[in-house]
Amino acid sequence: MPQAHAHNDYEHERPLLDALEQGFGSVEADVHLLEGELYVAHNHPDQLGATQTLRSLYLQPLWARTNGGSQPVFAGTTEPFLLMIDIKTAAGPTYAAIQAALEEFRPLFARVEDGVEVSGPVLVFLSGSRPVEAILSAESFIARLDGRPGDLGQGIPASRMPVVSDQFRKVAGWCGIGRMPRRVRQRLTEYVARVHAEGKRVRFWAHPDRPGVWRALRDCGVDLINTDDLPGLASFLRG
Repeated sequence: MPQAHAHNDYEHERPLLDALEQGFGSVEADVHLLEGELYVAHNHPDQLGATQTLRSLYLQPLWARTNGGSQPVFAGTTEPFLLMIDIKTAAGPTYAAIQAALEEFRPLFARVEDGVEVSGPVLVFLSGSRPVEAILSAESFIARLDGRPGDLGQGIPASRMPVVSDQFRKVAGWCGIGRMPRRVRQRLTEYVARVHAEGKRVRFWAHPDRPGVWRALRDCGVDLINTDDLPGLASFLRG
């Protein structure tokens, strides 16, 4: 299910694995660079453990599942699985650590080498403290950027910024209670069209996590639907 995005995926009982079991095409991991290691947690982790790292929770399991990057995450699919990394610490050093970690699993990732797109079963994009200039100026890179509405119309190609994200209420002007007003539906549809015109996908965060809103987002053409309710969204999308 390419529309299904596991918000704060690491908070589930089995990070990554629960989302994969439900058929999700996208997961989100918040990372902190601490003592040279990339730890996955929403807030600054009080205790550091080897089981909480980007490597152990995401990179190694995806490497194993794809047989070292030679197979898709889901059999029979051609679209890469999305791994969104939300950087919670300083952009420069954290991005450098992420680059080093991804390089160890290079065949796993869709990437750009000397300006040429190379396919791979997983596509990484970075949110939070984004290393914008570093990625926009690079000839070769693995991680892409999570865009913002202000990035639209700036000539940034989808190869460097495949997704554009924003807070739902900021774009919609609606709290998500009751039936979506016609003016809100029109506003969202127009916004989605602007993003799609640049070949990019749309994601919102902080929207109500319930079927009525999921349906409205899907009907407006939103590409990635955020949820904390993995089985609920999976059942909705399958229905």
